Amino acid sequence: MSSFSPHANDALIVIDPQNDFCPGGALAVAEGDAIMPAIADLAATFAHVVVTQDWHPAGHGSFASSHAGAAPFSTIVLPYGEQVLWPDHCVQGSDGAAFHPAIAPAVARAGMILRKGHDPAIDSYSAFRENDRTTPTGLAGYLRDIGVTRCVLAGLAYDFCVGWSALDAVEHGFEAVVLKDLTRAIAMPLGDHRTTVDEVETRFAAAGVALA
Repeated sequence: MSSFSPHANDALIVIDPQNDFCPGGALAVAEGDAIMPAIADLAATFAHVVVTQDWHPAGHGSFASSHAGAAPFSTIVLPYGEQVLWPDHCVQGSDGAAFHPAIAPAVARAGMILRKGHDPAIDSYSAFRENDRTTPTGLAGYLRDIGVTRCVLAGLAYDFCVGWSALDAVEHGFEAVVLKDLTRAIAMPLGDHRTTVDEVETRFAAAGVALA
């Protein structure tokens, strides 16, 4: 179990702990399942827990299969900007969209289960807003209403949905801490021998997101 000790005004934000992001899933993150028991244990120490759930309709615009001739993990430009095209994953009501069984205690403690990515035209990495960067999910208001001042993030994937959520937490006026040992990364390659992990950690440093 993580040694992290939460404050009374902390919320544990568990990002997308779903079957499709774990080994054997449609968009598996290496060792994604390994972090689930420790996150579930840690949730018991927090007064406030939020769990997010990727919840795509079939034929979502972020799926490579929705674009003729497009390969998974390629990029295109959609009306809101550049979008990675993913394998079909976390389709509403599917087993892949369901929470990993080992995370059940955290789900049971959650004051909010936030489904995101349900607009067929817009992907949603962040727990706070969709990828058009303007449409809110309602999370910020909920956290303010219950007195949360710091977001502590874990889950999948470190360099996409966890990272974007942490950065948006800061933009919305919260402190943000990412529990790196309780995340796993996709680590896609970028130019100049960099990866999506390097990119998000550079953004963390600039924004004041802490790693623990």
